[in-house]
Amino acid sequence: MKLPLFLLDEWLERHESTTRFNLAASTGPSWRLEELLELMTEDEKDRLYRTPLTYCPGTGAESLREAIASMYGAEAKEIQIVTGASEALLSLFYLAAEPGANVVVSQPCFPPMATVPESLGLEVRRYTLRHEDGFNIDPEAVEHQVDRNTKLVLVNSPHNPTGTTVSEEALRHLDSFCSKRGVQLVVDEVYHPIYRNDAPRSAAELTEATVLGDFSKAFSLAGLRTGWVVERDPERRKQYWNARAHFSISNNFPGELLAEVAVRNRDVVFERARTVSETNLALLDGFFGENSDHLEWVRPAGGMTGFPRLVLAADARTFCEAAAARGVLLAPGDCFGVPNHFRLGFGACTERFDQALVGVSEALSEAMASSSHR
Repeated sequence: MKLPLFLLDEWLERHESTTRFNLAASTGPSWRLEELLELMTEDEKDRLYRTPLTYCPGTGAESLREAIASMYGAEAKEIQIVTGASEALLSLFYLAAEPGANVVVSQPCFPPMATVPESLGLEVRRYTLRHEDGFNIDPEAVEHQVDRNTKLVLVNSPHNPTGTTVSEEALRHLDSFCSKRGVQLVVDEVYHPIYRNDAPRSAAELTEATVLGDFSKAFSLAGLRTGWVVERDPERRKQYWNARAHFSISNNFPGELLAEVAVRNRDVVFERARTVSETNLALLDGFFGENSDHLEWVRPAGGMTGFPRLVLAADARTFCEAAAARGVLLAPGDCFGVPNHFRLGFGACTERFDQALVGVSEALSEAMASSSHR
């Protein structure tokens, strides 16, 4: 078992210390501890100060599970707390790893969605999200990858890195298709409910699918390292608990209490993410209009990332290196297996986003001049 180099995080860690504007980030505007404390009730503050620094229950604190369940009209018993959505993915792939089994994921995708199952010996099958099709999911293309050895189908909406979303109709269709074949449908919703227009309901409200959420993306609280799984099937919940007992055992009580506070105040938390991302997205509309000869993009329908592409270059890494030299961090598309694209995050930068775009423009001019001299 061998994991390939995580190109995305290697790139981010190499450049973050010299970055003035992080437009590679997939998160929203960060929160400080003092800001969450201001949202706490006196009872919650008292609970925090008296919190035991011991193991949490493996399923997660009951009060946190109740708070998360309330977002879906679910029951607390249907929520399994995990150490970020990454642990949920690890558990799901580990449990699916049987001889000859396969899983179906999108291309592009968050890299571990492909590299982790491959490292566990699973065959990874891809359905492609194409720029020419607006990165929209084609349910028939997904179905074409499924056979009797398929253990799970993974859908990410809003999608990282493209920002595309999956309609309620398509989710219901895939849920019905997978249910009839005994295949587990997993919907990664870490950016829910950050949308541009009418917000679709969660897959947990529409289907029997396994739904993943966390506090890193829509909640913009990545430092809590807390995520969850919404699972209706009690047998699967037992498997998740057992996997977690082997992998990480539990989270910590202070972190889970802070997560609970965030859920209780989710309208405030989500509004900050929406305000910052919408403000920056309006600037991006003008930027891409001015640079349409060199850049193309599909305007993200949800989340806080987009996946533009260079019109005349086959590889965006040189362009991203030029931007990094100007203190603006973007993520090269080869980190996602699509070299002529790059990921652009517009939720984390809370000020001077227009100045960041000046640096991107300069890097683009340099990259285009370099390309024309080859």
